[in-house]
Amino acid sequence: MKNIEEKLDLKEFIDNFKNFFARDKDIKFEGDVERHLQFIESLEEIEFKEPPQVDQIWRSVSVVKKFGVLHLDQIFEIVKIIRYFLYLKRVKFVGISLQWIEKIEIPDYFRDINSYFAEDGKFKDEVDERLQSISLGIDEVKSSIRTALYELLHSRRVEEYLVDKQIHYLNESEALLMRGGFTSAVKGSVVGRSASGFFYVVPDRISDSLKRVRAYEQERESIYLQYRKDISKKLHSFIHFLKFIDREFDRFDHYQARLNFARSKDLQFTLPQKSSDIVVKDFYHPAIKHSPKPLNIDFSKPALMVTGVNAGGKTMLLKSLLSIAYLSKMLIPMKIDNHHSRVGRFKGIEAVIDDPQNVNFDISTFAGRMVSFSEILHKDRYLIGVDEVELGTDSDEASALFKVLIEKIISKGSKIVITTHHKRLASLMGTDPNVELVAALYDEEKREPTYRFLQGIVGKSYAFETAERYGIPKSFVDEARSVYGDDREKLNELIEKSANLEQELMEKSEKLSQKIAEVEAEQLRLREARDSFYRGVEEKRDELQNIYSGAITEAKSSIWAKTVPDTHRHMTEAHKKLPKQRVEEDKRDYKFQTGDRVKYKSSEGVILQIKGKKARVEVNGMRVELKLADLLPALKIPKQTQSVKVKVEKPDKASLRLDLHGKRREEALEELDIFLSNALLQGWDEVFITHGIGGGVLAKAVNQFLREYPRVEWFGDAPPNMGGQGAKIVKL
Repeated sequence: MKNIEEKLDLKEFIDNFKNFFARDKDIKFEGDVERHLQFIESLEEIEFKEPPQVDQIWRSVSVVKKFGVLHLDQIFEIVKIIRYFLYLKRVKFVGISLQWIEKIEIPDYFRDINSYFAEDGKFKDEVDERLQSISLGIDEVKSSIRTALYELLHSRRVEEYLVDKQIHYLNESEALLMRGGFTSAVKGSVVGRSASGFFYVVPDRISDSLKRVRAYEQERESIYLQYRKDISKKLHSFIHFLKFIDREFDRFDHYQARLNFARSKDLQFTLPQKSSDIVVKDFYHPAIKHSPKPLNIDFSKPALMVTGVNAGGKTMLLKSLLSIAYLSKMLIPMKIDNHHSRVGRFKGIEAVIDDPQNVNFDISTFAGRMVSFSEILHKDRYLIGVDEVELGTDSDEASALFKVLIEKIISKGSKIVITTHHKRLASLMGTDPNVELVAALYDEEKREPTYRFLQGIVGKSYAFETAERYGIPKSFVDEARSVYGDDREKLNELIEKSANLEQELMEKSEKLSQKIAEVEAEQLRLREARDSFYRGVEEKRDELQNIYSGAITEAKSSIWAKTVPDTHRHMTEAHKKLPKQRVEEDKRDYKFQTGDRVKYKSSEGVILQIKGKKARVEVNGMRVELKLADLLPALKIPKQTQSVKVKVEKPDKASLRLDLHGKRREEALEELDIFLSNALLQGWDEVFITHGIGGGVLAKAVNQFLREYPRVEWFGDAPPNMGGQGAKIVKL
């Protein structure tokens, strides 16, 4: 008889999940599922190694309990569990998982046992000097065996009897594969025959050496036996710990398997809740692999009756609802929108799906249905699924019977989902407030189920259409329609129209929901962009505030400086702190007029006259003609009731030219520093410096000073008629 997983088409899915276990076990997980899920969630952000594959150790515990002696491989299975917990002790757990691992204490003796075994499970020779001595002895003897065999393989007397020049291992002995008559060339014992009739021969020359190897191995086994006895005896005092650590290993194995399975397939956990409601949003049954459709349905009422054409997806709906409840009960992740889904908690799940008819047991289909219902009637708070409920008997009689049985099942607090392609039972139950009607939709053109469902209506069976499509003559079908009756056929038409209208409404609702989702996504994107913009503005404001605060501090210091060089030094530092890029106001679509105050680079002036795309502007007492595109409106600073004014006056004497001829290096650089500071205060963009050629010392110093000066944008040699290499044009 099929189990629930096979009935619900979950076997392959569950088998895939079981592959994540460290050892074979039942998927059922006893205890509080809510607390189990909290543990799993605490592991989600933690990186840890999966546990190793481990055999069951309960048999070993039973042997120890009876003072028996364990084999080394049995002891190593215990060691693997201990090793994993020692590793988990080093993992940085949080929350409930941290509380769990902190309570697990590993006795020191198990740390000692752990040190006896290598990673591959072999007992370490380093544990005992006798084992080291035996290993060295075996290596020496085997080396002598290889030497002896090598000499035989390359002996001319033996060569003609050799089938190949390989050393074969047979019955734990090194042997040569030889032809018949080999006894005239080498003495030895035959330990086997090949498929071709050749002989495996162990030469007498190495027989004594092989006996020595066996003696060493027997001695090693006796030492192993002593360790096995001592360890088994000691483990007897740790029986309770062994049971505990084995149980905790299985517990963590349940957690990690579920978490890693969910990660591998991007699945979600859905906790069973105290109510009996089942509300499903975007569930994908794992058995549907090609073009799966999400299931969305509200199964809040005690009974759900699914009608519609055969092969219309009714059975898959039933299996999906039971699968969701089963996977939720077992805390196995599934593909579902867990934020908008809700699954009730049930004492058990029962699926009546297969045809129970069996000639060997002398039982009919309907009788089998009755056997199933007689068992179900004794159960309470179950989730029950019955496929093709009226199968095997007269539908009218069965409808009346099953109406009563369904009402009795509901009265015991159970929920039931039923599929049928007959409308008699649906019409009887349709007025019951405890029953939800659902129609399975079928694609007539593609001849396949859509796996979409409409709630609140009865589905059409499409019996006549299906018969005609598959070869039944149209005249026969028309005659059947006549027998069926015009009234009933009209009812079918009304059902079909109702289903079509509901489907159109559902499609429009889906499109509207999609549009709403798109609008909400766009709103979210705009909010994020706005927040990001304001964060950037705040960061830039803070950055500029820090820059200008430093510059203002240096400017204030220049006011209180005692000497002119100190003043220039502070002003230079203030210029260094200012941003190098100039902030320009937005001048798009700005219409200048005569009399407007404007900015041209670092200078301000007034427009005297506008001619086409040019303007005549008075700047610092000079009248110049400039392009309108190069002008900016002058900033209008609002008046403040209280303000702190820092004023650095322009020098009275300032020139566009500086002559450094005949100056010493230090004196020239000091004058150059003062000259550039004055030029910046005046707002000049370009100045002229004469230093001469001479020995090149002063020219080199001036070049170096200009390269390092923060407010110099460019400088170069003057034209030949203005001094050539003995002068510099500097742009600020």
